[in-house]
Amino acid sequence: MPFAPVNGQQIYFDDTGGSGPVVILAHGFLMDHEMFAPQVTALRDSYRVITWDERGFGQTNYDGNPFTYWDSAADCLALLTHLGIDRAVVGGMSQGGFLSLRAALTAPERVRGLILLDTQSGPEDAAHIEAYQGMIDTWLSAGPVHELASIVASIIINDPVEDAAWIAKWQARPKELMAQPSHTLMTRDDISDRLGEITCPALVVHGTDDTAITMDLAEALAAGLSGCGGVVKVGGAHAASLTNPEPVNAAILEFLADLAA
Repeated sequence: MPFAPVNGQQIYFDDTGGSGPVVILAHGFLMDHEMFAPQVTALRDSYRVITWDERGFGQTNYDGNPFTYWDSAADCLALLTHLGIDRAVVGGMSQGGFLSLRAALTAPERVRGLILLDTQSGPEDAAHIEAYQGMIDTWLSAGPVHELASIVASIIINDPVEDAAWIAKWQARPKELMAQPSHTLMTRDDISDRLGEITCPALVVHGTDDTAITMDLAEALAAGLSGCGGVVKVGGAHAASLTNPEPVNAAILEFLADLAA
């Protein structure tokens, strides 16, 4: 199995290979690299697509220590180095977008462009913190019981077939694995005032029914990035790239074609 020994972790990744331009995609909270199956299918004939599991998720062997999204950005960059890749289009959904923005701030010379899916630059909305913390506490004590898992799935995915598949994944994992990643999510720093430092081309795509990160936050993100022409609005909730892949893939392919031109 493909693992990269970087930054004290064993990072699991999937690499389509090939000689095309490199696109690396990072998943959202509670998801894993498999959420990008529709994007891999759409891109792999023309691009080298790398998807990977972040600390605390999927098949990555995570050391359990505290980490930030700056550390996750370092994991992304180190994975590229491990694969002998100097420069790539870096992107992700939700927390994958958090780390992608930080990768662009950390090593702008290595980020050819950004693909930002249902994400933002700010901290967790104070109006959501109490409710989210209650869900986290229940998850850690009782596990992703059906009622809780169904609520979480409806927020992130909101598709009957995909909801069931991801709930089964969550229920198969030790509940304790939620602890540190949830702390990282809830205590992330605000990088909104640094968006002006990011000058590479950027694509911002957002689901019109996303309640986890609302459209106004996507619009603020796009406005803060000089290389972004505005938000591409698509149907779907938080994981629009999974549940509404056709318009998302079309936007990504157009963005990548423009980069090549």
